Amino acid sequence: MSNLATLITEIGIIIGVLIPVAVVIICLINGMKCLLRSEMLRTYYHNKDKETIRQFELENFVFLYKAYKALRGNSFIDKIYNEVMSWEVVT
Repeated sequence: MSNLATLITEIGIIIGVLIPVAVVIICLINGMKCLLRSEMLRTYYHNKDKETIRQFELENFVFLYKAYKALRGNSFIDKIYNEVMSWEVVT
């Protein structure tokens, strides 16, 4: 019985350590999504009136979008992405 009690205590200690780490990781992921979304929107609004985008801006936008989606970003940015992808690319 003491082995079971020891095991339960150790599991409790591990959970006590992992929960704060998980909370920090979730906060970092949410912060990163916010920064990625902000940068994509900055590019979008900078080019929206002309509906053109420079090649390097498009490449960066696509990179940001893929990172955002890998972090399980919401579908709001999908609409922005699809619109940007329809724009004329200028060099």
